Amino acid sequence: MEDSARYRINQIVDTGVNVALTLSEDVELEAVSQQQLMLESIDRVITDNEVKNQVRPILEAILNSQPQTVVKTYAETIVQITMPRRRYENIGSPRVGDKISIDIRKT
Repeated sequence: MEDSARYRINQIVDTGVNVALTLSEDVELEAVSQQQLMLESIDRVITDNEVKNQVRPILEAILNSQPQTVVKTYAETIVQITMPRRRYENIGSPRVGDKISIDIRKT
């Protein structure tokens, strides 16, 4: 199995001899409100359309009166790589915030 993923550089530690990069997956998430998650959950649980049509407006009114909390969830992969300074320079000396691609595969 082969998986090439893009990672964002979060931290660089340069010891002079080696460079350590801390990376997290470069994933853009769509913000979802707790209200939206709750309404979707109720839509899945309540199968009777008549009951759903009666409950949903009441629930929406209650949820609209509450402060909105935006949720961004994703179980991201974090990778830390330590490499010789020469190799770091050969890949273009990326900085914090830059994106790099890593191929991950079992050999």
